[in-house]
Amino acid sequence: MSCQLLPVLLLLLLRASCPWGHEQGPRSPSEEPPEEEIPKEDGILVLSRHTLGLALREHPALLVEFYAPWCGHCQALAPEYSKAAAVLAAESSVVMLAKVDGPAQPELAEEFGVTEYPTLKFFRDGNRTHPEEYTGPREAEGIAEWLRRRVGPSAMRLEDEAAAQALIDGRDLVVIGFFQDLHDEDVATFLALAQDALDMTFGLTDRPQLFQQFDLTKDTVVLFKKFDEGRADFPVDEELGLDLGDLSRFLVTHSMRLVTEFNSQTSAKIFAARILNHLLLFVNQTLAAHRELLVGFGEAAPHFRGQVLFVVVDVAADNEHVLQYFGLKAEAAPTLRLVNLETTKKYAPVDGGPVTTASITAFCHAVLNGQVKPYLLSQEVPPDWDQRPVKTLVGKNFEQVAFDETKNVFVKFYAPWCTHCKEMAPAWEALAEKYQDHEDVIIAELDATANELDAFAVHGFPTLKYFPAGPGRKVIEYKSTRDLETFSKFLDNGGVLPTEEPAAPFPEPPANSTMGSKEEL
Repeated sequence: MSCQLLPVLLLLLLRASCPWGHEQGPRSPSEEPPEEEIPKEDGILVLSRHTLGLALREHPALLVEFYAPWCGHCQALAPEYSKAAAVLAAESSVVMLAKVDGPAQPELAEEFGVTEYPTLKFFRDGNRTHPEEYTGPREAEGIAEWLRRRVGPSAMRLEDEAAAQALIDGRDLVVIGFFQDLHDEDVATFLALAQDALDMTFGLTDRPQLFQQFDLTKDTVVLFKKFDEGRADFPVDEELGLDLGDLSRFLVTHSMRLVTEFNSQTSAKIFAARILNHLLLFVNQTLAAHRELLVGFGEAAPHFRGQVLFVVVDVAADNEHVLQYFGLKAEAAPTLRLVNLETTKKYAPVDGGPVTTASITAFCHAVLNGQVKPYLLSQEVPPDWDQRPVKTLVGKNFEQVAFDETKNVFVKFYAPWCTHCKEMAPAWEALAEKYQDHEDVIIAELDATANELDAFAVHGFPTLKYFPAGPGRKVIEYKSTRDLETFSKFLDNGGVLPTEEPAAPFPEPPANSTMGSKEEL
């Protein structure tokens, strides 16, 4: 074959390899296949593993919710999430909201370490490797505000007295950072805190005339509030600088009213206050004599700011669950109770005298100084406590039954409102019936919301504990599958599962639970 023929033959071969024998030239840009369009539902992008990258390229600020269709918390979040998307769209915000069906997109759930639903992650500038965990509220305005403070300034720059006064007058809680140098690292700390303290409005200034207006001579963070003392100052340590934890505790402590009434609007803030000791005054607000006690209660409160949170509980309102937690009836009001949230120990005044500023102050000092013993809740022992296959335990008979050295005792600690407890109840009843003829085995249950134990505290429901026969007061916590077959293997094997059993799997959660979580108080 001649060298001159070789290029011609190669050209013919190339032509023959193309469809219908035609040459295939380069595509024009208009002929390139378009990228997959991302579908939307209620203004929210619906992402898959194929479209997440595209969404990150198109949106410099992207909040992604990983959800499960069966998750009750996800279902409750859905309308608020859609409202937040609409609010931000109306503001022409750069933030876009998106969602991913976690069980349907397991690769994405694994990539981003999603272990419960809903999980929300915030992506900036297309960075796929280090998203920020969403830590804000689960209602529309809270979601929108959390995002605003990440894509815009978290604090307003104040240039003059009029701007500062307008900010203070416009909100109940305003925090202003007075810094002589706005490039100082303390300012970065201040702005970082402002990103997450969504219930307060933040400003900052370096203007000397504003220092003078508010009687300041050094860097200070000032909380302005429309209640109690009206203002609280947090001077910046000149040597150590501004500590984020210290400032956060200061703002939480001083943003709470000296006396807070417990209700559905205030309960979340009460428990988020990070003050471990709560003093509760139970009163009937429909009675004038009870309302008069609030004055003395308020007068005692300033002495314990930051140590004890003063809370009023109206027994005439819908607060039966609070009364039950302290073992009280509405008729007991007016009365005081103090609880430490860390230990869950509860305290009552010893003398039961009148509620006055002096008696409240003395009671708080006595508890804080360890001079008052906590009390334990216990129902009375039912006369038929041992007549059913599942035996009924209360605080007053627990020790006698659970630590009986001749019995193997398996106890379910439950809450009457717990859905997981209700779901496993048939299996527990079946277990008790199966072993009711075994003289050395007792299957029992204890309402842990109405009975407290000296031996240990119960925080999650259901909690299952096994007390084997013999000396030593041994306790084994059961953490495996909650069904009759596995319960039986556990009992027959002396309180341990055979080695082939998987370690502590939990059943798939119901639609009103986060994935793998227990219901808690």
